[in-house]
Amino acid sequence: MAKINMELVKELRERTGAGVVDCKNVLTDVEGDMEKAVEEMQKRGIAKAAKKTGRIAAEGKIGTYIHDGGRIVTIVEINCETDFVARGDEFTQLCEDVAMHVAAMNPSYVNEDEISEVDLNKQEEIFVAQVAAEGKPEKIVPKIVQGKIAKWKKENCLLDQIFVKNSEITVGQLATALTATTGEKITIRRFARYEVGEGMKKREHDIAAEVAELAGTN
Repeated sequence: MAKINMELVKELRERTGAGVVDCKNVLTDVEGDMEKAVEEMQKRGIAKAAKKTGRIAAEGKIGTYIHDGGRIVTIVEINCETDFVARGDEFTQLCEDVAMHVAAMNPSYVNEDEISEVDLNKQEEIFVAQVAAEGKPEKIVPKIVQGKIAKWKKENCLLDQIFVKNSEITVGQLATALTATTGEKITIRRFARYEVGEGMKKREHDIAAEVAELAGTN
């Protein structure tokens, strides 16, 4: 029988989040084979995370999505607590889904905490001007602007956006659902979105007119 030392127990615990006793017992049963131990944890249903309080979600995965032949590319980093969860199919699917969502919905921030005071003030000025142009009574302007700001935040913060593949949930709720399934803290940390020609001045053209010209109808 292979000798099970604490280094092996520690590694298995970090990979699965299971308790020390469970890790030691499983390692003993598989004679110290780490990969077999991880598989056995799954089979027995005891691969789980410890209490989330005080835990750091420092593991995870980078998800990518390429759209329209490479015209739009997105990258997202999603974190969890253990490498065991990071390598799972559900976590991988979450990364892919969020990357696709970013490509489609083009959020500006992960959450409200990322919105700078400068951005918020600028947006508020825009809404104040819009409401004033509509001729609304001055006394109700602040309330209308407040509502517009709340809506703007939800539309531009990734976690608050309606998930593109399921209109019943937000992206934040999608991540929370996986937290409930894995027992681990799941965090969407950051993202980047690149689109060909973004920020560059583009030639203005009338697509309908061009099609008509090519068809010889003009």
